[in-house]
Amino acid sequence: MKIIETSLEDVLIIEPAVFGDHRGWFMETFNDLKLREVGISLSFIQDNHSFSTTKGTLRGLHYQLNPKAQTKLVRCTRGAIYDVAVDIRKGSPTYGQWFGIELNAENKHQLLIPKGFAHGFMTLTDDVEVQYKVDEVYAPECDRGIIWNDPSIGINWPLDVNPLLSTKDENAPNFSDAENNFVYGENL
Repeated sequence: MKIIETSLEDVLIIEPAVFGDHRGWFMETFNDLKLREVGISLSFIQDNHSFSTTKGTLRGLHYQLNPKAQTKLVRCTRGAIYDVAVDIRKGSPTYGQWFGIELNAENKHQLLIPKGFAHGFMTLTDDVEVQYKVDEVYAPECDRGIIWNDPSIGINWPLDVNPLLSTKDENAPNFSDAENNFVYGENL
């Protein structure tokens, strides 16, 4: 397993070791002991799985407020996505900045998105499956979002399309108006 730092503190790319032969391949998608050895201690309690039928589907930008904030470990197991994390920790040196990466079934990379970051992804192909682990259950009373195309964040989404959005995501507020109780340096 290889851990790669990104431009956002604590947002990490995880490249699992893939072992292949004439039969196919094998990989560990999560290994608590190996992550602890590099200083990453997580207690995941729920796995989520989404399916999107249409290229250009956009889900996000989502997060949950404290005390139900979630760390996510995201991977794409079918098709391809452009996965994005946005730093929403007030006082952070990278507050309002974003990082994006292509996750797909071929590269098998994963993105670790800690509490204090909004998350979203755009499908780059039809028939996409995304699976992710979280360390807190879904709490509708803490569920929040930011509009996907907020100009103050300026995410450079890879497809020049009008994305397919849920009603919730269409009506999400701008970053400046979104409720947010994350503070940089506080234990989240």
